[in-house]
Amino acid sequence: MKNLSDEAYAILEGRHSDPFHYLGRHQEHGRDVVRAFIPGATDVSVVDNVGLLVQLPRIHDDGLFAGLVPQCIDSYRLQARFGEATFDLQDPYRFPPVLSDLDLYLLGEGTHRRLFDKLGAHPLTIDGVEGVGFALWAPNARAVALVGDFNGWDRRRHLMRVRGNGYWELFLPGVNAGDRYKFAITTASGQSLPLKADPLAFAAEMRPSTASIVLDQRALPRVTKALPTINALNAPMSIYEVHLGSWRRDDGNGFLNYYDLARQLPAYVKELGFTHVELMPISEHPFDGSWGYQPTGMFAPTSRFGSPADFAHLIDAFHRENIGVILDWVPGHFPDDPHGLGRFDGTALYEHAHPSQGRHLDWGTLIYNYGRTEVVNFLTANALFWLERYGIDGLRVDAVASMLYLDYSRPEGGWIPNKYGGRENLEAIEFLRGFNRETFSAFANSTTIAEESTAWPQVSRPIEFGGLGFGYKWNMGWIHDTLNYVSKDPIHRKHHHGQILFGLHYAFSENFVLPLSHDEVVHGKRSILGRMPGDSWQRFANLRAYYGFMFGHPGKKLLFMGAEFGQEREWNHDQSLDWHLLDQAPHRGVQKLTGDLNALYRTLPALHELDTDPSGFEWLISDDSDHSVFAWLRKGTDGRDRCVVIANFTPTVLENYRVRVPFKGIWKEVLNTDSAHYGGSNVGNSGVVQTQGELLPELELVLPPLAVIFLVPESP
Repeated sequence: MKNLSDEAYAILEGRHSDPFHYLGRHQEHGRDVVRAFIPGATDVSVVDNVGLLVQLPRIHDDGLFAGLVPQCIDSYRLQARFGEATFDLQDPYRFPPVLSDLDLYLLGEGTHRRLFDKLGAHPLTIDGVEGVGFALWAPNARAVALVGDFNGWDRRRHLMRVRGNGYWELFLPGVNAGDRYKFAITTASGQSLPLKADPLAFAAEMRPSTASIVLDQRALPRVTKALPTINALNAPMSIYEVHLGSWRRDDGNGFLNYYDLARQLPAYVKELGFTHVELMPISEHPFDGSWGYQPTGMFAPTSRFGSPADFAHLIDAFHRENIGVILDWVPGHFPDDPHGLGRFDGTALYEHAHPSQGRHLDWGTLIYNYGRTEVVNFLTANALFWLERYGIDGLRVDAVASMLYLDYSRPEGGWIPNKYGGRENLEAIEFLRGFNRETFSAFANSTTIAEESTAWPQVSRPIEFGGLGFGYKWNMGWIHDTLNYVSKDPIHRKHHHGQILFGLHYAFSENFVLPLSHDEVVHGKRSILGRMPGDSWQRFANLRAYYGFMFGHPGKKLLFMGAEFGQEREWNHDQSLDWHLLDQAPHRGVQKLTGDLNALYRTLPALHELDTDPSGFEWLISDDSDHSVFAWLRKGTDGRDRCVVIANFTPTVLENYRVRVPFKGIWKEVLNTDSAHYGGSNVGNSGVVQTQGELLPELELVLPPLAVIFLVPESP
């Protein structure tokens, strides 16, 4: 065994940062030499298209071979013998780079909006040879090796080369879609990290396994486009929020797969009249109990329900029913699982190094470093990826408040101020603005929705006017005030009248979504029905009135699954919804009401055209606290598009109740939440009411108990 160079030992020990400098074909002293490292091989030869050229001498027992070859060959293969078996192999160290100089330039300045076309694993054909190009970012690593099904998970076998600002790459022939892989990273200090999953993996193993999976994205089915106006401010937007793992389960209490869901869920959403579905995070995540809000695979649809192609089929099924798809997106934090992004190359790469900036105390998760261009590029490109690859129509951004404030849920002295001494996270603000700018620039018909729980100004206002640039914002204050109000015994509501009024003071300061979301039915809060006071009849009447109030109120709508039929218990992510409740008339009534409210909301322009415009709303009665009555006028852009909404939040029938209306003539009662169809007492106005008075026309009405009625003028 001849003496070997330090470079050879770096190959043998899996710590060489530029294996192409040693392995493959090289010219040395005017002669060509080929070196190959194939652990376990007893013999290795170099062959061309004609046949055997030369057998390479073994220069180390671990499988290092090197020898002279003729200069006349342009390409070659390796023939390796393992005992009695012989295999033809392509030498990965004879191929050109995967990343172009332009790629490296754009990646370096953080403007590669299509980095998902370059980083990760991509089936390629180079010099007529099929394989997969792998690339990742690990700037502080000493060495990176590719391990997987194709090399026995040997971290010495396929070392990658580093280029640019720490981008590692390798084209590996013979790897196929479906092969599992990870990265073996050696830190600058020589430490071998636990095997890391690919940050750009497009598919991943089912938990508890954590390997990345090669996906040929070219084989993904094309998704039918949604209607271009589906997210418009003047369009109806009624969102059904869904956790795919617990919406419905199979008979064995297991998950429905994407195909099963595609057969059932879009049809159900359409039947109830929702315009959109919002999917709780489907990015790959290790822990079911995080509901997807602690993702480790930002580019991979979770394997819990099937393959990425199956997920695309589900999105297509929604679009074929003209249902928009909003995806919950989590750019605020990530878990510290060993295979994930945490200390990815041995340093705080994706996260802040300082725990006062880099770790959430409440959730035990890591916070992205929004001041690093590569991290911002990673997140922004991820947002664009879902809209492009899978035809997603919008992104609801989780936990925006936790991103905006440096002192979010931190004790005094436990946070680091910004450069001006303030609590605002200036880098996160710029990231959110940039994300919105890029999203709307690339996908003008898409939308973004902020879950922002504070009074941060102009969340859904244009960036050029100082806003964050979101399309919509969840109205968290509305949830708090109105749920608190309807949870009280009706006898006490007159003392809390302002909780209904207060939201209208700021209802048009943002483009609001009114969300009765999953957050409202967990952690001891009870279900929405579970919060309603009184006996069984009153509880259902209260719930129906609350839904009527919500659909008559300015703002887009969101209902979490189960709320549409009055789920009794809190949501449990490990169980199906209680579909058996639909055997009971009160629950069927709530479900029918939900469908009718959606239909009314969609078909009456007055209820949606000016959802975000103060000119579309006018109080008619706001001061009748003694009777807990509220009445308002909703307006469309056409002069006759008007709808009067009246809520009676007491269990008392109010006779001869007078309400001013804009037009004289006949007004039709188009929906009454107390109708017997929904399980109510059927008190109402027999469908039509004639105004009284000429100059100031009024309606004299019967207001049913714990109910909301909708009236529209009859066409002249």
